Amino acid sequence: MLAVCMLAVGAASRAQQLIPLPFVKEEWKTDYEPFRIVGNLYYVGTYDLAVYLITTPRGHILINTGLAGSAAMIRRHVEALGFKYADIKILLASHVHYDHVGDMAAIQKETGATVMVNEKDAPVLADGANSDYLYGGKGMLFAPVQAGRLLHEHDTVSLGGMHIVALHHPGHTPGATSFLLDVQDGKHTYRVLIANMPSVIVEGSLKDVPAYPGIIADYAYTFKDLKAQRFDIWLAAHASQFNMHKKHKPGDAYNPTAFAGRSGFDESLSDLEKTYLEKKK
Repeated sequence: MLAVCMLAVGAASRAQQLIPLPFVKEEWKTDYEPFRIVGNLYYVGTYDLAVYLITTPRGHILINTGLAGSAAMIRRHVEALGFKYADIKILLASHVHYDHVGDMAAIQKETGATVMVNEKDAPVLADGANSDYLYGGKGMLFAPVQAGRLLHEHDTVSLGGMHIVALHHPGHTPGATSFLLDVQDGKHTYRVLIANMPSVIVEGSLKDVPAYPGIIADYAYTFKDLKAQRFDIWLAAHASQFNMHKKHKPGDAYNPTAFAGRSGFDESLSDLEKTYLEKKK
């Protein structure tokens, strides 16, 4: 009986083993001083991997978690800003690549937060990316997580007076999601778009992606919908995508206007769309 149990434990352990990541950039791991972006919205990520904290009187919302091993850093950042890590109640994700949900399982376990993700990304989150259309088929890239709520287009995530609208922007992944929310700063209300920018990571033609047959149409939809969005401030899943380091440097005073406007958004979409149009041929 003992031998059988030991074999079962061994099999479970092997099932949880992670394969090496395809690549990791140094700026994804580099720590960065957390800061207040606007109102109750804060940046708690690394130099390039954006992680957002939205605080409320009823608990907090965390968007993205960075690479595996980031939980301790995120906890330090949350606490440095004066909030309780244990008060994180909801975990969201821009999309389920290993550089954005790598520590989702660890943070969920430590906080008991409810994981919410678009229904089309949920299977990949649940198997640790083994079914990912690009990186899958070789094993798990991150610890698997079962979503507690499946999100769909225009679903609203609410907590403590905050209401976050999920915008389904597929292409980068089938369930890639942008988030639209109103943030109060004194008497001023900012509409904030946390955009999942539709970068194309397929090396060859988009016609040669059998694991994601609708990828061309999905990208087309996302470009059209993002162009139509109206907002006061835009952010993204990577700091580099919205030129964060030109807008804010460690030690800078609180200044939401540094992030205000549409500057860089349309230009970035145009550049990404050129790549998409070339790869859809």
